Amino acid sequence: MKILPVNPTENVTPESLRAFLLQCAGLAAAAGRPQLVSISLLVEDLDPLAVLESIFEPAELHFYAERPAQGFAVAGAEAVLEFTADGPDRFLRARDQIARVLADTIAVGPIEEPFAGPHFLFANGFAHTATADAAFPALRFFVPRWQVARMGDRTVAVANLLVTADAPVDLLAAKVWKAHAKFRAFDYRSARRKDRPSAPKRIEEIGGDGVYQRSVARALEEIARGDYQKVVLARAKRLTTTEEFHPLGVLNHLRQHFPACYAFSIANGRGQSFIGATPERLIRVASGRMHTEALAGSAPRGESASEDAAFARALLQSEKDLREHRLVFESIARRLADLGLQLEHAGQPRLLGLANVQHLHLPISAALPSGVHILDLVARLHPTPAVGGTPREPAVAALAHLEPFARGLYAGPQGWVDHRGGGEFFVGIRSALIDGHTAMAYAGAGIVAGSSPEKEFAETELKFKALIEALTNS
Repeated sequence: MKILPVNPTENVTPESLRAFLLQCAGLAAAAGRPQLVSISLLVEDLDPLAVLESIFEPAELHFYAERPAQGFAVAGAEAVLEFTADGPDRFLRARDQIARVLADTIAVGPIEEPFAGPHFLFANGFAHTATADAAFPALRFFVPRWQVARMGDRTVAVANLLVTADAPVDLLAAKVWKAHAKFRAFDYRSARRKDRPSAPKRIEEIGGDGVYQRSVARALEEIARGDYQKVVLARAKRLTTTEEFHPLGVLNHLRQHFPACYAFSIANGRGQSFIGATPERLIRVASGRMHTEALAGSAPRGESASEDAAFARALLQSEKDLREHRLVFESIARRLADLGLQLEHAGQPRLLGLANVQHLHLPISAALPSGVHILDLVARLHPTPAVGGTPREPAVAALAHLEPFARGLYAGPQGWVDHRGGGEFFVGIRSALIDGHTAMAYAGAGIVAGSSPEKEFAETELKFKALIEALTNS
């Protein structure tokens, strides 16, 4: 990536912007290839979701993710360029494509700031391939035309352009200048309030009533036979409402009610959005270190402090849940073993308490060796035993006959890669695909020896309850 010593906040005029873009067009002519031009600037505190509300278009790709407890939010909309891939090597192909794009990138502004410079925003399916009628491909990333992100008390706006040797420089300069002025004095009044629809008028279990309990029973037979040790089985429910779903109306609710989770919306540009609030990080890479976690085992929250503490103690002492958690940790360690990482973690899992459920949780970190890319880690870690099973190959293969639907983006790794090779991916659980008046909602539970079909069904019902309440005014 070429970083030019241009400060986009000093002595900026339409003429100087036009001159800069003419320089970029000259570099494109010299290279014989279009150049991705990324212009970053620090702006006064903006709410990225409010910005997305003001520029939202159903016919455009968008990506939004926020984790209030971590202090960040990022919104990107409209694709300057995009890339799709499927197959077992999809993440490695995406890594190579990012390298090619960055080799033809020109960046200006305070790119040392978090979320400055070009970002590659991902939507990834659970499976390596997507069905013919899927809302999303198996892998897609795009570079947004407009991006606004906040980390702590710093807000960065980014405009990305694809400049060719014969680019219409006057038109591009006018668009960037208009956006520059808008982000400098953003008017929140331009965005209209987006409400959630009322309670669903119909809820259908995909596969029919009783299908989940039968699948759990069959999985337990296969576990007893030695086919695998654990499999994560999901359910899907189709909700139908009178009013249409709007992803940003749901997001406003999720960000307020689940501050410890990643609230997210990923749109396909055809009116469908994958949306949810997940507690699970897959991987984060920053400042030469990687951070992941082992998350498994569930218990409800109590209505009083005493009841909540009793549930927590039972979870921490549950042989079944501790065994399930140990399988997740051992799988992470095994998948990363040949990279030479020295994993750092506590001796025992701790509790992660969410609004409606609590989990066994173990943060894991390590210094990242030179040459290891974040997408190398994604390729190794996905799917974790927390969403697939262990051993991975036979457990994931069993989903084809145990689940009566294709998962799509559910339980897939969603996130971004930055120009430094860092980034963050979370696991798309506690989620739904919304499309007009319908939403396909998903919830799952880990099945190991000792699991009970009725108890696992009850666990998924608890997760569905919170998700349906977030999606609708029920």
